[in-house]
This record gives sequence, C-alpha cells and structure tokens, in this order.
Amino acid sequence: PPALTCLHRWPNISAPSAMIGKTISHYRILEKLGGGGMGIVYSAEDSRLGRNVALKFLPETMSHDPQALSRFRREARAASALNHPNICTIYDVDDYDGQPFIAMELLEGDTLKHHMSGRAFEVEDMLDWGIQMADALDAAHTKQITHRDIKPANIFITRRGEAKLLDFGLAKLSPQRQRVGETVGVTAATAMTSEENLTSPGTAMGTVAYMSPEQARGEDVDSRTDLFSLGVVLYEMGAGRPAFSGGTSAVIFDAILNRAPTPLQQANPKLPQALITIIGKALEKDVRGRYQTASSLLSDLQKLKRDLESGRAPSSATKPAAETTEKSLAVMYFENLSSDKEDEYFRDGMTEDIITEISKIRELRVFPRAAVLAYRDKVVTGPEVGRELNALYVLTGSLRRAGNRLRITGQLIETRTGHSVWAERYDRQMEDVFAIQDEIAQAIAKALKVVLTEKEKQEIRKAPTADVQAYDYYLRGRQFFHQLRRKGFEYARQMFARAIVIDPSYARAFAGVADCSSFLYMYWDTTDDNLREADRASRKAIELDPDSGEAHASRGLAFSLGKNFDDAETEFEIAIRLAPNLFEAFYFYARATFQKGNLEKASRLYEKAERIKPQDYQAPSLLSSVYRGLGRQADAVAAARRSFENAEKHLELHPDDARALYLGAVNLADLGQPQRALEWVRRALAIDSDEPSVLYNSACALAMLGELEESIDCLEKAMAPSRGHWYKQWAAKDSDLDPLRNHPRFQALMKDA
Repeated sequence: PPALTCLHRWPNISAPSAMIGKTISHYRILEKLGGGGMGIVYSAEDSRLGRNVALKFLPETMSHDPQALSRFRREARAASALNHPNICTIYDVDDYDGQPFIAMELLEGDTLKHHMSGRAFEVEDMLDWGIQMADALDAAHTKQITHRDIKPANIFITRRGEAKLLDFGLAKLSPQRQRVGETVGVTAATAMTSEENLTSPGTAMGTVAYMSPEQARGEDVDSRTDLFSLGVVLYEMGAGRPAFSGGTSAVIFDAILNRAPTPLQQANPKLPQALITIIGKALEKDVRGRYQTASSLLSDLQKLKRDLESGRAPSSATKPAAETTEKSLAVMYFENLSSDKEDEYFRDGMTEDIITEISKIRELRVFPRAAVLAYRDKVVTGPEVGRELNALYVLTGSLRRAGNRLRITGQLIETRTGHSVWAERYDRQMEDVFAIQDEIAQAIAKALKVVLTEKEKQEIRKAPTADVQAYDYYLRGRQFFHQLRRKGFEYARQMFARAIVIDPSYARAFAGVADCSSFLYMYWDTTDDNLREADRASRKAIELDPDSGEAHASRGLAFSLGKNFDDAETEFEIAIRLAPNLFEAFYFYARATFQKGNLEKASRLYEKAERIKPQDYQAPSLLSSVYRGLGRQADAVAAARRSFENAEKHLELHPDDARALYLGAVNLADLGQPQRALEWVRRALAIDSDEPSVLYNSACALAMLGELEESIDCLEKAMAPSRGHWYKQWAAKDSDLDPLRNHPRFQALMKDA
C-alpha cells in the first residue's frame, strides 16, 4: 500500500519477528499493519494508558534524509496541534534507535480510495463525509494549517462510517507553528527545509490529480487550495470517475489548469442540482471565485443536508438536469439606464427577445427566461450567474432609451475565466432595434465559433414587425402576460390588440391574443367568446407566420381547450419540430395528452418540458399527479419535491403568487407535510378566494389532506355554472381528487361532467 498513517488492518502482510513483542518506550508492538514509501505502521499497546495505538516509523533508509525527516515531523507537528473528531489524533512523537516514530489513533476501516471502485456514491454518504471533511479543514485552517494533500488516500472511513483526515506531511504551517515545532525535536534548520521540496510530488499521480491550479503552477497557496482539492474528491465521489485524468502528469496538469471536468449532470443525473452547484464552486479555477473559507463550504453542505432530510430538495435522479453542452449561454437581464424607470417593460422585453433570437441557433444551448429571472436587478456578476447555472458563457449588457435614441451595450463573458469574449456598443435609432438584436445574435455565434445555417440566418434576420410602436405595445403586453393573473391577461390582450391595430400582420401579437384568451378560458372565464377568440387569433398567427413554433403551440392549446385533441396533437408536433426547445409546446401538449387519458405519453412530455425549463414548478407538479395515476409512487414523490423546491424559490421573487402557493400545497401534501400544506392553502385562498384556479387547486390539496368537506366546498365554487366546465373535465381524471370519488356531494357535482 502507499504511505499511510492511521491505518486499517492489512492481514496479508507478515510482521518481522524482530519487532513483534518488543517494547519501545511504553508501547508494546503487537503486529505490523502496513508500510509504504513514507512509513511503516504497527499496532501497539500503550502500557501507561491501557489502549491500543498505531506507531508509524520512518523507514530506516530515509531516517537520515532531511526532506523525509522534515515531512515526517511536519505531519506530527501539524496534526498534534489539532483536536478534532474528524482528524486522526496524534498522541506522541519520539525516536527509537535513531528511527523517528509517531504514536497515533488506531483506526479500523478503509481509506476512501479503497471505497472508490468506479461507481458513484450515494448522496447521503457524499454529504456526510463532505461535511466532516469540511469541518476538519475548518479546524485546521483556523489554526493556520493548510493540508495541501487532500485526496481519497488521505481520507479514512472508519467501520462506524466516520471520516478522518490523515497525513499532514505536506502541510503548510504558519511561521508561528514552525517555531512551535522546535519544541518537539525539530531544529530550526529542519524547519526551514525548502517548501519546494515538499510541494513537488509531481511524479505521484494520485497527488497530481487532486492539486489546485495554483498548486500545479507552483505558486504560493493558502487554505483555499484545500477546498479545491476537496471539491475534486467530491466530484469523483459523485461522478464515479476522476475530475482530471490522463496518461501523464503533464496531461493532468493541463486539465487542471485549462479544462473543465465533464459536467456532473451528464456524469450522474441522480445528483441534486444544489450539490452540483456546491461542487462547481469548490472547483472554480480562479481562487477568487472559489469558496473562500471551509466554514462557507461546510455551511452550504449542511444546509443541503437539512433540506434533503426535510423534503425540501431533491435527493435522487428524478430531478432532470439541463444537459450541459460546450456552448451553453445565459443571457442576464440588461441593466436599465434610462431616466424613466417605467422603461423596465422595454428592458425586459428586449432581453427576452435577445434570448429568443439567440435560441434560434441550434448549436447553442440558451437558458430560458425563467432561469435568469431570479438575477434581474440583483447585484451579481456574470461569472457568478454562470457558475450557479452551469453556463459556460454569460451575456450581460445595459440599455438606455431617450426619445427615439437607443443605446445598447453587450458583453459576452466566459464563466471559467471571467474574461470578455466579445463586447460592443450600439448607438442607433429606435427603428434599428431588430437590427441590433440580429447583430448581437450573429456576433455571439461568431465569437463562439458557431457556423450558422442559411435557415438560422434567415430566422434571426426576420423582424417580427415593421412598426416600432406596435413592438412597444407588444412588449407592454408581455409584461402584463408574465404576471399570470386574470387582470394581467386582460390587460395583455388589450396591449396585443393595439399592436395588431398598428400592424395587422404582426403574427406574435395574434399569438399573444390567442394565449391570453386560452388562459382566461382555462382559469377564470370559461365562455364561448374566449374559446372562439383563441381559435381565431391562433389561426391568424399561423397564416401570417407558418414557421413560428410559438404560433403552432398557441393553435394546439386552443384546439385542446375545444377538446379537439387530434388537431391539437398535430399542431403541437409541428411546434416541437419548428422549436425543439419551446417549453410551452411540450407543457401544453402534455396537458392535452393527460386530458385525453394517455398518462404514459403525458409523463414523457412533462419530463421533456422539465428538462427544458428545470426552474419551473408547474411541470413537475402536474407530472407528480400523472406518476401517481400510473402507480409510480416513488417518482411521484420525487417530482413533488422538485416542484416544491422550485415553487419556494419562485415565491422568494413573487410572494403573492397564488398559483405557486396552491401547487406547492399539493406538493407538501404529497410529501407528508400536512401542517405546511394547510398553511400554503390558506395563503393562496387569502390572496383570491373567488378565483376558480385557486379554488380548484386548493380543493386538490385539501382532498389529499383528508379535509373532504372543505375540499368540496372549494370545488362547488370553482365549478359554478358560469365557469366550471373546464374544471369538471380536468377533475374527471385528476388523481389528486381520488379521496372524493365516493363522496355523494362530489358525485352529484360531477354528474354532467
């Protein structure tokens, strides 16, 4: 075995008879445990204290080597300064016939390296051992000791499942610690042994693979180097393979310095996104972007563990993680520099349209609006957003509008380095707004060495309208639309209608009118007028722009509301072909398929929608219900957990969003948290106790909680004759309402469904 300190037993190694039974100082040698280049270890009995210990001897061949002596005593000096349950305890340091030895804690178990066998670890073990190692490093760093050799071979897992940090032979001590070392037999000359000799284990492949970039460059290091190395260990535990590998030290050094490891989402989709984010931050090559203290890393790991145990975060593979490609891009909301703060709608709309334009480039994976919405107007840098979203590039910018003049700046930043890949400023007239969007998209493609197809070029160049005033009304409508409330949809429809009056050929505005009418029909006003308007406007949108995926998705939704499921399926399939990453196409296709009764297909469509937009809380919530209908209870619970986690994040930005509250209440009921579920139901009803969607979904949560009478009270209000037809259709197949199926009031309510 390699050099070891606190060892497990090695039964196949025979002990030299000369040492067995011998008493050294007050230690009686019992057996040899193992040996390697930097030490031979025996178990021994401490006759003074009546306990068994491990004695580590420096090999005789190295006992006169100044570097080996310095490293050996450095280990004793560093570890003896620490008293922590996750650090192997040093009891004594002495020498025998000129051979130095260390007396230390005797451990039973195996090193973490021994546990690694090309497979990923369970999340629970990763968190438990990661927390213990972060805590151990926090203790060491507090004492101004940097370990500098964190790797699986130096982490010991006892038979009780505790992690212990070993081998401080390469530790970097503060000057004060070095002076203290002289009191345990280290001369000043030994203490001044060259740091370079101790930090150049470049031929030891196991060590090289866990070095930090600054360590690999031979630079001076501090405690943050240990945090990178621990990140490498955690990555290997999660992925089942090393973060940085290669046939030679040079190849590995190059990977550490210049290359990102395979995204953890791809290596192991079972990992929670929060854990992937933590490991990604620990692996930040720029030391300034990394965790700055072990206590910060420890805090994040502990919080995630609490969240998992309380059911607030996903702990299994069922959380779909967005597939990361080499060219992934997050577009941050541009900063509004206009003097009129009411221009926020224009800033938001411009940013979202730039996202739309860049999304037309098939070779790029562009994060959707929902992914970046949480960072709007937050004091956060592009690289920070890139790391949190696991995007390799981030587009930032600013916008200033003054009369008919428009100034837009854009900067493309590489997340890993923080360097600008491209930057430009546009001083134009308002009439040039679409040309600017086109130029930004093409410039980004060029900067990222993406070759656009002729079709992509045409799609990007195509202006949605020739009239800037119509575009302005359209952007105002979009701002209202995203409020996801009845008044918001009504105002949005008015804005879209004004845009159509100005430009009767504005396909996007017609699609907007159709979607507003569909949403109003579904949730608030189930009238023939709304259904006819959805049908008319969506048909017109396709006539004006037959290549618009959004228009076909709007048409599919309108067909599904009229229970014309075959035509709806045709339109959704066209939408998906034209816009493969359009969340709405998959989401509403899944809903229509569910209404049709095909749960298997609905589950696949919801899963795809969730992969496209992993921050969304609606798709996993409805997917949970579908899973339950299919008898996939474990998957249902996992989906509910994902939905709840996303709803909680959404509510941080929109605390009065009743939909997030009532769907979150259903999730909490599914997760066995009845008190919190009831609290969320009450909050949703307090926001709008007369809104049909709030009443219906609150009824679902109440039914799952066993509050049957109150549930039916809500359903009766939601299904009032003027508005209840849609909800009766949905309730007929909704597994959330299964507890009510045999209730006479429910049966009477559903008689004409």
